This record gives sequence, structure tokens and C-alpha cells, in this order.
Amino acid sequence: MSIEVVVPQLPESVSDATLINWQKKPGDFVNKNENLVDLETDKVVLEVTAPESGILGQILKENGAIVTAGEVLAILKLQSAEESTPVEPIEKSTQSPINNEEDIPLSPSVRRLIHENSLNPNEIIGTGKSGRLTKSDVLEHLNKSTTATVHVAPTVTEKPQTATLSSKPEINQQAPESVSIRPEQRVAMTRLRAKVAERLLQAQQNAAMLTTFNEVNMQSVIDLRNQYKDRFEKKHAVKLGFMSFFVKASIEALKHFPAINASIDGSDIIYHGYYDLGIAVSTPRGLIVPVLHDADQLDFAGIEKTIASYGEKARAGTLSYDDLKGGTFTITNGGVFGSMLSTPILNPPQCAILGMHAIKERPVVENGQIVIRPIMYLALSYDHRLVDGREAVQFLVTIKECLESPAHLLLNI
Repeated sequence: MSIEVVVPQLPESVSDATLINWQKKPGDFVNKNENLVDLETDKVVLEVTAPESGILGQILKENGAIVTAGEVLAILKLQSAEESTPVEPIEKSTQSPINNEEDIPLSPSVRRLIHENSLNPNEIIGTGKSGRLTKSDVLEHLNKSTTATVHVAPTVTEKPQTATLSSKPEINQQAPESVSIRPEQRVAMTRLRAKVAERLLQAQQNAAMLTTFNEVNMQSVIDLRNQYKDRFEKKHAVKLGFMSFFVKASIEALKHFPAINASIDGSDIIYHGYYDLGIAVSTPRGLIVPVLHDADQLDFAGIEKTIASYGEKARAGTLSYDDLKGGTFTITNGGVFGSMLSTPILNPPQCAILGMHAIKERPVVENGQIVIRPIMYLALSYDHRLVDGREAVQFLVTIKECLESPAHLLLNI
């Protein structure tokens, strides 16, 4: 008896997906719920698992194919593990050591990199949780391999040159080889990267985008964090970062200026009575924005735990569509990369985005005296069709007040 392996129901607003990698070959035995193939959508990578145990038969869609929900990907011949035992040892004996990746838990993006570059995962040092391989680990391994190859190249050209210095024709033959070390690679844009490019261009073309700036003295937040971070981590099993302070301050500011938490739908304005804050995260696959749903109902520990969980999922490529769905306001932190100042681009259909930057010690005047304080520049990009300049400026001032006097967050004043 045979059954069909079909494309599952795709997330809302996603019309199709790209088949990026088959994890099994025709003739392989697969267990129920074992991953067969990875599909990449505009938002996430989906794993298509085996509906039952059996032997993978004919594959109907190859790598790179564009598929839609309900399409048949392959035929699975139902068979129990006991019935397949005579065949399984033969298959294992013909596999190369490279296929040891089956014994190591890998995310779809990591499996794809290892498969495309014929790597042995046992030779790569994992820096993820419990020694798990991350995509950055594989990319760093590839970069080291490429560097080693480039350094070896000159030794190939040195031998004939030293042996025939008096021979002009042979010297001329070596010249093009040294010039040819100008590597170039053309690769197809991933679905996620293409979607990011489309949305960013859409934001600039369809919104009257403007950015306003302010600065905040982070001394109070730093002192409060240093005073309680050890007790906080001991009690909640998560580190106390700066992002939870900014989330709380943003929510207070959004309550004062509801237009910044709104969006435009045609000729209508939608005012959201909830606070779903997107936290922009940069990954090897591109920029993604997981959402803290009902962020106003989370305490500091809840915010930090959710952000930490999203960070792990983003690095492993396991974010779900529900993690990315929605969002009424976004915060992006370019400061982690050393950015001093930037003008963040809106995340449609949201009408505003807050940009954080690096904290630097700067001279400031307090009570007529010049003192050194840790200062961060803040940037608020907003859609001027919906948000007036007065609201944008006062919104940033509210965030500044909440951060410079954290009692505002604790006492709700």
C-alpha cells in the first residue's frame, strides 16, 4: 500500500513555497514523523514529515521546485521497520561518513548547508546550546576552508617560476593564473531575502516616512541593572538585558500616543487596543521580526525569556509562522553591531519603528557642570500620513523620561 506525501497547509498570506532540500533518497526507510523535506516560504522554513513509517518511493518534486499547498511531493510505500531490516544494513554500508549528520540534531538551514557543501558535521565545532551546530558555525567552517585554499594557490605558481626563470614563454603562462584569483559567485536570492527586499521597497514607496531623533542618558538603567541582575538571573533563570526596559518604555509611550500603535488600511485608520511588539533580529538568512504578543501583559522576566527563546529559534531556523505573525510596533537594535545612528525603515503595515544604538560615554552638562554619562541615540521613523511631528517627538521624549527615571515604569506615572 502506498500513500502520498503532500505539501501541508501553508501559513496565512503565503501562496507557495520553494523545495530546498530532500533529507531522504528513494529507497530509504523513514519512520513516522521523521523529516523528509524542507520547504522555504517568505517567512519560515517548514519541515514536511512522513505521515507513516515506510519506504520512500518516487520523488515527484525536485530541489528548487515551487510548490503550493496540497501538491504531491513523493510516494511513500507503507512498511514496518521489521519488514525493512534486511534492506537497511545494505544502505548504511554504502553511505559515506559525511551522512553522519543523521545522528546529529540539525536545523533545516544547517542541514541544507552541510548537504550542499558535502561537509561532515562531526568535523565542525558547535557553539549552540548543548554543543549544537548553528548556521554561523558551518559558515565559519566554510570560510576557514576557503581561506586555506586561497593561501595554497601561490605555491602552485612558484615552482615553475623558480625552475625556468630564463624562459619568457613560461613566465607569460603564469601571469594569467595570478590575475585569475578573483572569485565571484552568483546565487539565487532566498525567499526570505526576496521578501525582505520587497517589503522594504514597499515601505519607502508607499509611506511618507520621516525620522526624528533624541538621546537618552542610560545611567539610571545601567545602575538598576547592575544592582539587581544577579538576583534577577538567579530567580528567573534568564539575564536582565536592556531590551526589556525599552519594551516597557515603548508600551508606556504607545499608551500616551495611540496613533503610533495604529496602521492605515486604505482610507481607514485601525487603532489597535493591544500591544504586539516586533523585535527585529538579524540572522544568516536575513532580517526577521518575531513578535511579543500582548507585551503589555508580560513582566521583565517574561519579556527577557521570550526574547531569549526567539533568539535561539532564529539561530536554529525553527521560528514558526505564529512567532512572526502580527505586530503593531517594532524595535530594532543596531547598537549590538556598533551602530551610532541610523534611520530604520518601517515594517508595513505598522506606522512607526524605534531604533536603538550603541551606548557611548559622552560629555554632558548637568547643573552647570560637564560630566561623563553613557548616552544612547534613539531614532523613531514614522509614517507622516498618520503621525504628526509633534506626536513623534513627544513619543521619544516619553521613552527618554521612562528610561532616565525608571520609577515611571514601576509606579505607572
